[in-house]
Amino acid sequence: MALASSTSMLTGVQSAISQLCGDLTNLLPVAAMLMVVFAGVIYAAGQMMGAETRARANVWATAALVGALMAILIVVVAKPVLREIYKNQGTIKC
Repeated sequence: MALASSTSMLTGVQSAISQLCGDLTNLLPVAAMLMVVFAGVIYAAGQMMGAETRARANVWATAALVGALMAILIVVVAKPVLREIYKNQGTIKC
């Protein structure tokens, strides 16, 4: 009984990891592109404002660009890392 339960649990973990990898692969590139566009809009809008608002807009635009870069890195790195972690525990499909 315990063996069947652990096999079922392991199958559930494999399924969850595969789903997570697939979702990351599909969602994060779109979010990264939107963040790049958002950063451009913030930067451009900030240039039309006063000095203090311009400085804050530069910070926000930089933060959006860094977020986009991190999203792209996650997409590129997540698949090989998850495969390496779970390589001996079944197949991970991304």
